Amino acid sequence: MFTGLVQAVGRLQKRAGGVLVEGCSPIAPLQIGDSVAVDGVCLTAAELNHDSFHADVSEETLARTTLGAKAARGGVVNLEPALRLSDRLGGHLVSGHVDGCGEVMAVESLRHSWHLDVRWHEPRFGRYVCEKASIAIDGISLTVASCAADGVCFRVAVIPHTWAATSLNHLNVGDRVNLEVDQLARYAERLLDANRVHASEPSVTSPDLSSEWLAAHGWH
Repeated sequence: MFTGLVQAVGRLQKRAGGVLVEGCSPIAPLQIGDSVAVDGVCLTAAELNHDSFHADVSEETLARTTLGAKAARGGVVNLEPALRLSDRLGGHLVSGHVDGCGEVMAVESLRHSWHLDVRWHEPRFGRYVCEKASIAIDGISLTVASCAADGVCFRVAVIPHTWAATSLNHLNVGDRVNLEVDQLARYAERLLDANRVHASEPSVTSPDLSSEWLAAHGWH
């Protein structure tokens, strides 16, 4: 589990059977088996060096995220170690299980912030996006400033610290980003679906309590 508060920016290199994540000194010390969010993707450190670690990456992860393309070109990635129970939760709960990719539609520099417009590649995830909700973009906890009615296209406002301390300042229009929706939205949907299923089932009512019923069931 992570918070979406990036602690370091590193680089990704392609390696046989996985990736090499460089620039890990700021989040050290790491141990073999530790989880690290790399651009929002939860990876496990399989081999450690002084300032890097090797992680195995499955075909599912390569297909659903940007890691394969970034590793091929030595791209910049956001790094965050797993949340400890004693840590402050300054962002929002991020699982590191990317839902899908989005495309950067616009990058606008304002006087005191930046606007980033993103569009989901898979429209079905738009239902989890709403104004002022949380969303993780490349592992960064951000707040939705505005969105289309279907949530497929949305905008986030980025403050100068976040812009400077993460990979966001490397983004250009047309770039792909990893997206993970707020888990609270998923849980809420699951609960509502379960309630709808139960509501459609025929109700089982208890028999009327009477002296005859009690006598028939051994109560005298």
